[in-house]
Amino acid sequence: MNAQLLIQTHFADGITRLGKTYFTPPFKVANITENKQSTWLQLMIMNSSPGILEGDEYEIRIDLDKGSRLHLHSQSYQRLFQMKKGASQHLEIRLADNCSFTYIPHPCVPHEHSAFKSTNKIYLSANCNLIWGEVLTCGRKLNGEVFRFSSYHTITEVYKEDKIILKENLLMQPSMVDPNRIGQLEGFTHQASFIYFPAENLRAEDIDQIHEWLMNQNDIEFGITQVAGNGMMVRMLGHGAELLYHNLFTLAKMVQESTIVKSVKPEYAG
Repeated sequence: MNAQLLIQTHFADGITRLGKTYFTPPFKVANITENKQSTWLQLMIMNSSPGILEGDEYEIRIDLDKGSRLHLHSQSYQRLFQMKKGASQHLEIRLADNCSFTYIPHPCVPHEHSAFKSTNKIYLSANCNLIWGEVLTCGRKLNGEVFRFSSYHTITEVYKEDKIILKENLLMQPSMVDPNRIGQLEGFTHQASFIYFPAENLRAEDIDQIHEWLMNQNDIEFGITQVAGNGMMVRMLGHGAELLYHNLFTLAKMVQESTIVKSVKPEYAG
């Protein structure tokens, strides 16, 4: 199935509102903003399909008007069903000046023999704030489908004023490269990434606070990298999706409370 989704925001009088939106089945968009006078717009991408199926091709475009603040939510875990040829998704996000965007979707669960490729391109203009997170599981662990998927490939690129400043290229092919080997996951079954680009300068004390908090979390391994373009990336390994998903939201709250947007903190739904 070929499906398209377009979201455009409109910012006026200090309030972010949903502007133009267009979607084809199985997509829908729900406005879950409780406070209609809030600076932040809260949207949920809904999908009537049980998951991504053989041959699915998703095209998603999100454009933020100057000054907009959007917190995007997913509806549930993203399941990748058994496939022969595979499926794909392309997501493009463009932030105009002085925008803030947060998106931490539910974890992805690749079923046995699934093959999926995803590309994410994020374009930042001046004075933008970006929070982005992803969680990849080993599959249906309780069903014995640990690393039984064929291929999972996701590429995330972040551009600042049209110059690339970050590229994450994750490719897993368990039948070709054992995820448990040295240099891979080494016994862990779940992984997460957290990308943060603040509108202001990234402060060393913010990185230290995040490092200290992560050090006190059980059953994870992590690494923090300061990247070009005034950004930061955190990688986490663990044994459960909910734990890593919770950690991503905690990190999002921590960085929001320490940046220029603290006066208009997003209302974290759920």
